[in-house]
Amino acid sequence: MLSSRVFRGSEALMAAAKAARASAATSSGAAATKPRAPSRNTGILKVIPVSPSMRKFLGVSEASRTDAVKKVWEYIKLNNLQNPSNKREIRCDEKLKTIFDGKETVGFLEIAKLLSPHFVKTD
Repeated sequence: MLSSRVFRGSEALMAAAKAARASAATSSGAAATKPRAPSRNTGILKVIPVSPSMRKFLGVSEASRTDAVKKVWEYIKLNNLQNPSNKREIRCDEKLKTIFDGKETVGFLEIAKLLSPHFVKTD
């Protein structure tokens, strides 16, 4: 009985909100189909020069941070370098040691931090 008194007027409010959403969707429909301007690559998506050791690892002289992390993960997966008992730990081979400061093992959360010095700051 109490719930019927509390929610009695909500049907009208819900119908009004639904109508407002529908009209907003149709009025902005033309804008939604307009092609977007290409976004500028900034931040971690910006392609910048890399250090010589990273250049040797990636095979390119410039890369974005996201691409570098992706390539490192591809290499880790391809060479089965994750610790099977603890998937969060990466066992470094000689090639990975060159970019991870000679560490034997690296936590997966450390990868981005260890790659950071390999990106040359350009101002």
